[in-house]
Amino acid sequence: MRKSFFANKVEYRLDKENKNKGEIIIEPCWPGYGLTWGNSLRRVLITSLPGAAVTAVRIKGVKYEFTAVDGIKEDILDVILNLKSLRLKILSEQKEPIKLTLKAKGEKKVMAGDIEKNAEVKIFNPDLLLATLTNSKASLEMDIWVKPGYGWVPSEEKSREGFELDTIVTDSIFSPVVNVSVSVENMRVGKKTDFDRLTLGIETDGTINPLEAFLQASTLLSEQFQILSDLGKNIIKPEKKEKIKKSTGKKQKKTNKKLTTTKKSKTIKKASKKKAPKKKATTKKKKK
Repeated sequence: MRKSFFANKVEYRLDKENKNKGEIIIEPCWPGYGLTWGNSLRRVLITSLPGAAVTAVRIKGVKYEFTAVDGIKEDILDVILNLKSLRLKILSEQKEPIKLTLKAKGEKKVMAGDIEKNAEVKIFNPDLLLATLTNSKASLEMDIWVKPGYGWVPSEEKSREGFELDTIVTDSIFSPVVNVSVSVENMRVGKKTDFDRLTLGIETDGTINPLEAFLQASTLLSEQFQILSDLGKNIIKPEKKEKIKKSTGKKQKKTNKKLTTTKKSKTIKKASKKKAPKKKATTKKKKK
């Protein structure tokens, strides 16, 4: 009966038109388990997978994001919004922010591919438009800080320590998963027709593929439930120890009682031997 709760088939279908989209089909799921697994996996996929994003930017000649610069078509706020769409991956185990540099001059479209290459960072959408320079004298110089993280972090929660006054701290979307859809439909297993077929539609930003995202989310959920199981076992162990202590205590009391009774009996025997009077030897007098 326990095995009937487990799915026995997982299928992966990659979208032919978009390699960042794919479907995970899990079947058969015990009735009601399709939504349980689907919602849990969706939550983890969107919020808990590691990624990287832009955390701060410093633009030469700009102090605030709500300004415009001569020679740049977009407002600074639009430039920052374009930077938020930058999809990248940090190749090292660096946890501190990594600074990237961009320098552009002349009439041109400034793309993400114009950012100076860094051995620790790989950009996955180099054709992303960042800004448009409108004349030959226009220039754009930026320092961009990127960092690994999880989920979405607003700028208010970030530390500004170590940054200069004209550095603009931005909101960051670290999650490599763009969208997740959950679909559950009935399927037949033997004579039963109420089992679930779960279909997860996963779209990523290209830094990982949908199958990798699914495997990471499944592993994370498994680890979480394993921790809960271990914590539950730790609650049971002290109770067993207390029972063992009580049982050993009772046995010890019984043995102590036996020892005391045997000691008492021995002392009584010794005392009775000491109190018993010695018989005097009587000699019959001879009659004269």
